[in-house]
Amino acid sequence: MIRVALADDQVLVRAGFRALLAAEDDVEVVGEASTGAELLELVRREPVDVVLMDIRMPDGDGLWATEQIAADPALAGVHVVIVTTFELDEYVARAVRAGASGFLVKDTEPVDLIRAVRVVASGDALLSPGVTKRLLERVSTGLRDAPDAARLAALTDREREVLRLVGLGLTNDEIAERLVLSPLTAKTHVSRIMSKLAARDRVHLVVVAYESGLVAPGWQ
Repeated sequence: MIRVALADDQVLVRAGFRALLAAEDDVEVVGEASTGAELLELVRREPVDVVLMDIRMPDGDGLWATEQIAADPALAGVHVVIVTTFELDEYVARAVRAGASGFLVKDTEPVDLIRAVRVVASGDALLSPGVTKRLLERVSTGLRDAPDAARLAALTDREREVLRLVGLGLTNDEIAERLVLSPLTAKTHVSRIMSKLAARDRVHLVVVAYESGLVAPGWQ
C-alpha cells in the first residue's frame, strides 16, 4: 500500500486529489495539511511514502517543508512531489536542490497523477520526464554558476552519454533504444551513475547533467 500525504492550503484541491487517489486499491491517503508546519507534524507522526506538496502555503511553504524533510534522516523514505505551474519556475531550482523527487502541474490529467504517485513510491523519482526537462531548462541558470565537468571524472564515456540522455529527460527504455542497449543494461548504467555521483535520485542526476555542462537548454 502506498501511503500518501496531501499538502495544499486549498481545501478543494486536497479534496480532488483525495477523491482520485481513494479510488485506487494500492493507494491510501493518510492525512492532509494546509501549511508546511502541519505537513511536517504529519510525516513525523504517520508513515508516509509520497507527499503531494503545494509551493505556496502559509506557516512554512512547500519549499521550506521539502528542505526540512530532506534534511531529516528519519524521513529518508518520504518522497516529495512538488505540485506547481510553469509560472513558478523561479522556485523549481530551490525545490530540486532541497530534494524534491519530481513535479506535477496542477492541471495534470488524473491518470498521470496516479501514475506519478506510483512511480515515485517505487523509487524511480522522475515523473513526467518532459515536464521535468522543460522546467529544468527554464531555470538552468539558477542551478549552476558555471559548468563543473570535474565531477564527472569518475564516469566512463558510456556513463557520460547515459547521463546526458537522463538530463534530456529520457526514460530507461528510451535510453536503451537510443544507444541500442537492453533496458536492463540502461537501468544498470543509471544505477551505477547514481552511486558514483552520490545522487539522491534520478531528478538529482538531471541537475548534475546541467550543473556539469553535459546538457544545456535547448539540446536534444
